[in-house]
Amino acid sequence: MGEKQVSLRHESGMRFVARTTSGHDVVVDNASGNTGPRPTELVLAAIASCTAMDFIDIMAKKRQAVDRYSVEVRGTQREKAPNVFTDITVVHVVEGNVDTEAVRRAIELSATKYCTVSAQVAAGPARISHRYAINRPGGDGQPQSEESGEVVVTGPMRDVLAD
Repeated sequence: MGEKQVSLRHESGMRFVARTTSGHDVVVDNASGNTGPRPTELVLAAIASCTAMDFIDIMAKKRQAVDRYSVEVRGTQREKAPNVFTDITVVHVVEGNVDTEAVRRAIELSATKYCTVSAQVAAGPARISHRYAINRPGGDGQPQSEESGEVVVTGPMRDVLAD
């Protein structure tokens, strides 16, 4: 994977623009300026996007037809500085006629093996619950079915390099 690099420049107030190695700009701000996301929101967005990429890739390899897909991430920070995340919930919302075990396995593999961002955060004090919600279309006049559950909990201080 190699080294990654970000350069950050100050624009005004608490507004900064980060330039990534891949040449993309990301605006970061605080609540006063409110011209971009807060740094901690970017942590949650990074978890969501990392695990989503894993999930979609694994489901395609399993030949599972996902009609719609999204990830919802909620995090609770401690009150005392530094305000690190202590609890994070990641919910994969899947629509389509997919196999539950394929969904569970894709989430498990992302959470325990592939998602670098989730592993990085889980190696600290955060407990991360990885969950799913499946909405299947109804057929022949049948109502849509819904299913949900927890797959795995990672962190805190899990040694991700032990394997």
